[in-house]
This record gives sequence, C-alpha cells and structure tokens, in this order.
Amino acid sequence: MAASLQRIYATEFDETLSSFRADRLIDAYLEHLAPIAYNQAVQDVRAHLQTKLDDLDGEVYIPEQE
Repeated sequence: MAASLQRIYATEFDETLSSFRADRLIDAYLEHLAPIAYNQAVQDVRAHLQTKLDDLDGEVYIPEQE
C-alpha cells in the first residue's frame, strides 16, 4: 500500500513520498477510516441476520394439527 501511495504522489503531485511518510499516511487513514468501515460492516451483518430471523417462522414453522 505504501508503494501505491508513493506512485500516486509521484504521478499525481510530481512529489516524492518517503516510505516513512507513506506508512504514516496509511496509519492516519486507517485510524480514521477503519472504525467507519467496521461499524458499517456490523450494521450490514445485523440487517442480514435480522432478515434471516424475520424469515425463520416461515422457514421452520410446522402447523399444529387439530
């Protein structure tokens, strides 16, 4: 990932980015973006599981015989 950032800086900004600075940028991005991505993943899983739970009665319900 650091190498990718260094290429972007070289091509887009015509600037050299050291490995140290690239690693620091990655750390900063992860610090700010990881919680957002994690929380979204938790919400996505929760919604998926809720859908499965909502369908559970229809999937496993056996009507009682009178």
